[in-house]
Amino acid sequence: MISDTIGTWHQLIETRDAKGLDNLLADSVVFHSPIVHTPQAGKPITMLYLTAALHVLNNDTFHYLREVIQGNHAVLEFQTVIDGISINGVDMITWGADGRITDIKVMVRPLKAINLVYKMMGEMLQKIQK
Repeated sequence: MISDTIGTWHQLIETRDAKGLDNLLADSVVFHSPIVHTPQAGKPITMLYLTAALHVLNNDTFHYLREVIQGNHAVLEFQTVIDGISINGVDMITWGADGRITDIKVMVRPLKAINLVYKMMGEMLQKIQK
């Protein structure tokens, strides 16, 4: 049982601990990518995408601007800069009674940021899968 889902999430982001995702994600978690049209269901594929995102988005400029938490739902607004492009986005997270994340949706703006993230995530996913 995870007592503080968002606190654990922040700790994983700060430490860039992709291995910690295994305990935080429910087996049936669904990931909604800002790039991929269809939801990605299951822990393995979600871990793959989030691990790549930790490498691509979570650099020294990454930080959360604000968060809204209500019950077992959270919206976390983030900002980062990659290759001189300011990226703004939100992580929308839902978790179950056991504290494990059951649904995560990431949204990113502006369009040039989405295009950059698309390119860099594709490259990172290929590296991780090898």
